[in-house]
Amino acid sequence: MRYSLRQIEVFVAVARHESVSRAAEELSLSQSATSTALAELERLYDTQLFDRFGKSLRINELGQALLPQAVELIERAAAIASVLEGRAGYGRLRIGATLTIGNYLATLVVADFLKRHPEGTLQLKVENTSTIVAQVARHELDLGLIEGTCRHPDLIVEPWVADELVVFCAPTHPLAKEGRATLMELTREAWIVREPGSGTRETLDQALRHHHSALNIRLELEHTEAIKRAVEFDLGIACISRLALREAFRRGSLVAIETPELDLRRHFHFLWHHRKFQTAGMREFIGLCRTMTAGIERSDQIEWPVIP
Repeated sequence: MRYSLRQIEVFVAVARHESVSRAAEELSLSQSATSTALAELERLYDTQLFDRFGKSLRINELGQALLPQAVELIERAAAIASVLEGRAGYGRLRIGATLTIGNYLATLVVADFLKRHPEGTLQLKVENTSTIVAQVARHELDLGLIEGTCRHPDLIVEPWVADELVVFCAPTHPLAKEGRATLMELTREAWIVREPGSGTRETLDQALRHHHSALNIRLELEHTEAIKRAVEFDLGIACISRLALREAFRRGSLVAIETPELDLRRHFHFLWHHRKFQTAGMREFIGLCRTMTAGIERSDQIEWPVIP
């Protein structure tokens, strides 16, 4: 075996950032040492793993084929080091979650994970579904928790828990008194929606596609909390997860509108690369997620801890 683990680490970091300088920063190496390690790896096998465009690097087809195996090698090496050093093996874990999951569920699991395994470290990134899918595919994240669908051929998708969107309005809105609306009534209203690429927007669009009805979209926002505030100010009606609205419905600051003509059901999913080595930390995190949702039918039925 002619290559070194350090050379493989450099290759993975450069592939992740498509930048020698940012890879050097991640690995706490000088830029010169990082460039030398990559050049030596390519020289040893008389090949190129990146296409060069001036100072820019872009991973090529051979590099893409090598990347999953290189990531797996590094992670297995880290697991071996943990065993040899007498540690539990819950090292650094990179989790990506979409907004509803990230804001209302993932933080609970993160807190539980870190309490159980104080030796571990965890990074949680909250983005929309399309961004999480892309980052898992590029090995920038170990695990994704998404609300939307994923059809990426390199990714494994497993269902987690059922979820449901609900249309809602301010208590002063005319639809609040009825508590339900036909599709025709909904199309007459001003709407506040999530941005394209989000799982919430995808579910709403899919439900409407069967009816060939267009909404009067007044405002697009990237955060569920911003949408809730906008509806409270009576700027329009909206549709997000019941999970995100549970407390607002309890307080009466927002009102649910039942929509029998729309199927707004969906699932939350786990997502990881099919070549990804499942570390002990990944398995533990997924296990804690499943424990939290055991015995419930829908996400908004999850018991939240009481904060004194």
